[in-house]
Amino acid sequence: MASTRGEPVGTATPGREACDGERPGVPEAVAELPRQVREELSRRLRRNRRAFRREDVQVVEPPLLRRAVGASALGNCMEWFDFGVYSYLAATIGKVFFPGASPAAQVISSFATFAAAFVVRPLGGLVFGPLGDRIGRQKVLATTMIMMAVGTFAIGIIPGYATIGIAAPVLLLLARMVQGFSTGGEYGGATTFVAEYSPDRRRGFLSSWLDFGTFVGYALGSALVTALNLLLTDGQMLSWGWRVPFLIAGPLGVIGLYMRLKLEESPAFQQQLDEHEKGLAQESAGSEFKDIVRNHWPALLVCMGLVLLYNVTNYMVTGYLPTYQTETLHRSSGSADVLVLTGMVWIVVLITFLGRLSDRVGRRPVYAVAAAAMIVLAVPSFLLIKADGTWPPIVGVLVLSTLLACFAAPSAATLPALFPTAVRYAAMGIGFNIAVAAFGGTTPLVTAALVNATGDDLMPAYYLMLAGAIGLLTVRFLPESAQVPLNGSQPMVGSSQERRELITTSKELYAYARERAGTPGE
Repeated sequence: MASTRGEPVGTATPGREACDGERPGVPEAVAELPRQVREELSRRLRRNRRAFRREDVQVVEPPLLRRAVGASALGNCMEWFDFGVYSYLAATIGKVFFPGASPAAQVISSFATFAAAFVVRPLGGLVFGPLGDRIGRQKVLATTMIMMAVGTFAIGIIPGYATIGIAAPVLLLLARMVQGFSTGGEYGGATTFVAEYSPDRRRGFLSSWLDFGTFVGYALGSALVTALNLLLTDGQMLSWGWRVPFLIAGPLGVIGLYMRLKLEESPAFQQQLDEHEKGLAQESAGSEFKDIVRNHWPALLVCMGLVLLYNVTNYMVTGYLPTYQTETLHRSSGSADVLVLTGMVWIVVLITFLGRLSDRVGRRPVYAVAAAAMIVLAVPSFLLIKADGTWPPIVGVLVLSTLLACFAAPSAATLPALFPTAVRYAAMGIGFNIAVAAFGGTTPLVTAALVNATGDDLMPAYYLMLAGAIGLLTVRFLPESAQVPLNGSQPMVGSSQERRELITTSKELYAYARERAGTPGE
């Protein structure tokens, strides 16, 4: 089974047992397989009692794959355009909607409204997840795109407190809750959709484009706010300038909706399930949530641990760091914006390379090394960010951004692989959104409150160290999924040639297994 670039499968890949190639009688193609791939293929061959045939392997057409990845990434881009804008404008929004509070209370109130959207995310996951497993991923993703655009656009037209009083923050809260509800079905659905479209051996690379869209959206939002801060006076920003980025969400939503309506359903959903999964699908249609909690709780806990690691780091860098610099370190908003924007651009540069790396060395090593590095480097990074001068803060932000890229790159491929097709969308919606609501979205609020209460401006670093420790513990229980077919889905390849090679390899593996078992081959 050769790679898309011509090297044999298993070269520099995770889990390969070097001694296999030295065992007499082991076919070369079998010896080259990474251990986790060999084990999964062997399990399927034993279940089928034969080698793979043509109909057992799904070929993904490149044009469909490009459209699926592009449309999904655009949705994430739009979502994070909003988050980037809101994070950068937290101080301004606090002044517009909470003018009677102290500066610290304004920031905390603004972040509390930010966090409120995450409270309803699990509810959105509970609603959209089962729908995505029953009526299809594409229909639900089109719906979440509409809701997201409406919620973001609404923020841009809400009058301030000076105009309509207490109704202003109430409407802001409602708009944020619409965004949160739609987002509850967005990321879980988008990761499921892209993972189910991706060939097994390139799932890490292709899925990393989803989070590439995330950080491009954040970078675009933060760049726009930075430009507005440089071009407009403080009075103009308070009066109308802060509304401009939110109003842009309307046209972006129309474009995203058009792209998603053009998508075909994912191959895994079209083929539905392997025969042994069909009973699960019928059962879960009536009680999917109970089934997930009862039968998939270990995978749910692993999912939540990885999401905590990724999103605490994510919201610390993207949501809290701009305000940390202006309100705690008393730097200008322009310099703070440019510094964080530099980190976002660096993540955009790195993320697809790290996604490809996770296909080669495995998801577990990427997570484990970065989590351990977070424990060691969080405090030094914040000491650099606090330091005077130009380069120390840049280096500190780039270190945190590199670690964030290591968590982001493999996530969209790793998390969907934890669950079978029958419940994948719903399980992702539950595990991802509960963890984000409890730990990710609250990170700016909790960290700002801790710094305000203790006066210790290294509190953000300690918070990151705790997240790194939890992540490192979680990785111990994470099954390696690099290059492995998704549970409940056919093996996915990128061309007819790869399908032929996989069928040939399966014949050699099946014959070798039967020979070792002392059973004559077919």
